[in-house]
Amino acid sequence: MLLRGQNILGYRHYADEVVEEFVQRSVDNGIDIVRIFDALNDFNNIKVALKATKKAGAHAQAAISYTTSPVHTKEKFVEMAKELRDMGADSICIKDMSGILLPYEGAELVKAIKAEVDLPLELHSHMTSGVADLMYLKGIEAGADIIDTALSPLAMGSSQPATESFVMSLKDGPYDTGLNIEVLMELANYFRGKTSEYLEKGLLNPKVMGVDVRTLWYQVPGGMLSNLVSQLSESNRLHQLDDVMAEVPKVREDLGYPPLVTPTSQIVGTQALFNVLTGERYKMVPEEVKAYMRGEYGRSPAPVNEEIKKLVLNGQKPKEERVQTLEDFKKEIGEYYTQPEDVLSYALFPQVALEFFKKREAASLNLDNNLLDRENKVYPV
Repeated sequence: MLLRGQNILGYRHYADEVVEEFVQRSVDNGIDIVRIFDALNDFNNIKVALKATKKAGAHAQAAISYTTSPVHTKEKFVEMAKELRDMGADSICIKDMSGILLPYEGAELVKAIKAEVDLPLELHSHMTSGVADLMYLKGIEAGADIIDTALSPLAMGSSQPATESFVMSLKDGPYDTGLNIEVLMELANYFRGKTSEYLEKGLLNPKVMGVDVRTLWYQVPGGMLSNLVSQLSESNRLHQLDDVMAEVPKVREDLGYPPLVTPTSQIVGTQALFNVLTGERYKMVPEEVKAYMRGEYGRSPAPVNEEIKKLVLNGQKPKEERVQTLEDFKKEIGEYYTQPEDVLSYALFPQVALEFFKKREAASLNLDNNLLDRENKVYPV
């Protein structure tokens, strides 16, 4: 399971007890490995989740959100890995959301981390820029222990490199995976049909399935690209995608070079979108950007642009909001409460959860009425 630290699965910080309860319930319901990251690599935001994961008896993998900027160096990433080790991580993941870690740089980074940190090291990347498979191979040779892949029909583009291709490439060598290629091909055949179905229904956009080397400059990850394509398509402005992509690095610099991973990818992407669509930079500013500028998401990797900050905040101060507790959320759902998981569902996705609770209650009432009808029905002898 992928966990955004203090954000859990959402876009705002939750109380420690909510994080702890979510982790415990997740493990109780079958999760045994939790990959924990913070979008800004502010590890104060993952301490609670990491501790809760270990307490629950699951494997706590701490992730470094990879990016490039004047303040993100190989030495800095090694220091991050050492900090995560000291926090009690069971393994470390280099999380390359945009597929921008180049092969030789990846190998050097793996060597540098493995020289200082004696923990399993996992590589996670995407084929958006077309270099992830090469980076994986060089990383394996440099000492990486695990790589993330996807079955071929669901691979490539903004997804991961293909599983079957790596299994065959590593076969009979020092890094043989031991995986059964025939079983993998059988699974791939099933999902190949699903991929065609999703394309026909418009659930997959071909724009996110190819390679775009410009990603190495824009650093836009797959999920962010999908959202931008969807938002521009809905407003019949898809022809401005390149303009938005070119605006992304500028906004990122203004915000102190945050790695582009949820939620910062959506924060930066939405602001870049507004800058292009309105024709004026920062004329329209989402509340999330203001919250970021107020420091509510954590410490930015580099100082933010002070002129932009003044323009965006216009004298606003950080909000003094009381963080809601589990008991608060339980009271809000009232009569819909049936089990502890309901509280967490509502805390993370209030609108969706309430709709689900209403449908669940209606379905339960219908079932009860049907059973009652059967019990009261008189059958002729």
